[in-house]
Amino acid sequence: MTDLIPNLRARRLFLDRHALSEAPAGPATGPALHDLIDRIGFVQVDSINTVARAHDMILWSRRQSYRPPALKRLLERDRSLWEHWTHDASILPVRLHGVWQHRFARDEEKLHRNWRRWFRDGYEAQFDTILNRIARDGPVGTSDVGEDEVRGKGGWWDWHPSKTALEWLWRTGRIAVTRRDGFAKIYDLTERVIPDSHRAPVPAETVIDWACRTALDHLGFATSGEIAAYWKAIGPEEARLWCRTALQRGEIIEVELEGAAGQRRKVLVAPDTLAETPPEPSSRLRILSPFDPALRDRDRAEHLFGFRYRIEVFVPEPKRVFGYYVFPVLEGDRLIGRIDAKAHRDAGTLRVKGFWPEPGVSLTKARLARLEAELARLAPLAGCGEVAFLDGWQRDPKAQP
Repeated sequence: MTDLIPNLRARRLFLDRHALSEAPAGPATGPALHDLIDRIGFVQVDSINTVARAHDMILWSRRQSYRPPALKRLLERDRSLWEHWTHDASILPVRLHGVWQHRFARDEEKLHRNWRRWFRDGYEAQFDTILNRIARDGPVGTSDVGEDEVRGKGGWWDWHPSKTALEWLWRTGRIAVTRRDGFAKIYDLTERVIPDSHRAPVPAETVIDWACRTALDHLGFATSGEIAAYWKAIGPEEARLWCRTALQRGEIIEVELEGAAGQRRKVLVAPDTLAETPPEPSSRLRILSPFDPALRDRDRAEHLFGFRYRIEVFVPEPKRVFGYYVFPVLEGDRLIGRIDAKAHRDAGTLRVKGFWPEPGVSLTKARLARLEAELARLAPLAGCGEVAFLDGWQRDPKAQP
């Protein structure tokens, strides 16, 4: 008979892997902050700053003493972290640079296939010009290059050639992000950013095994597709082959995973993980970033928590169901709702426009007090001194589609 991971146990295993079981207390600077990022794998970077940027909110949700300068020191002074690409722009432990060198080569082939179709001609002619300029004059940003080029007014598809060349050189490892000014990336030669001890490539034959084992460890349990998607360092077929081999060796086993509605699907798990007794999460209420690692895979989150989340940034306002940028709310081992909040920094106020509880969740007096307390803790991170609740902010869960 196939083993079963009951839903409650699965949620707790998953939350513990993502540092969302313990109370969000403790140090959040230096080695402690680095270890937290190492534990959760990586932290996604995103520009939206309605309350706080995604990377800052992800870390704050786990250690509420966290403040952004602590992350900046690890990235720009200590160089124990670096910024590159997983499924999106992310902050990673710098020790992974040796693995990423294999991804650089793979991505270069992919970019050659696609970028010539997507972008304006001329960016390839800028590679040597930009590299020579950085070597001679030091770090540059987008505003420093291509002064004589026509600047696009659209999105990424309308980058001018030098901007496209900068992104190419970064994605393929020739240059690295040395710092951010505001949110703008500033690039330098890789050898000036990544410490010498981390620039040696790991053996190619170890990359697939590393990617699969560490992905499964971070996820707790997963399908081969979820394993491949975690780091995006290998392809789906490579992950499937690794899983078949690991199953034959008895290094992993196949079990059934119970979803929030009682549905079941097959996943893979290490025997040691199956034997774990995950801790009961703190009852603390937390407001999470939409890009939190625990929620990045929307389908997985929906299966585990029964929580359907779709970001509505690119949805026309009249068609939005909840709001431009709505934050999931976690209480213990349940996602209990979503909140629409925005920092009005000129007024020093974090304004709450709406809170939608999940079906079956009531905004009791005790839960309301916990929500108010969490918002009060969030306000300083958002650069605000107070919280204001707008008229009609308590929404009817029955109004959800």
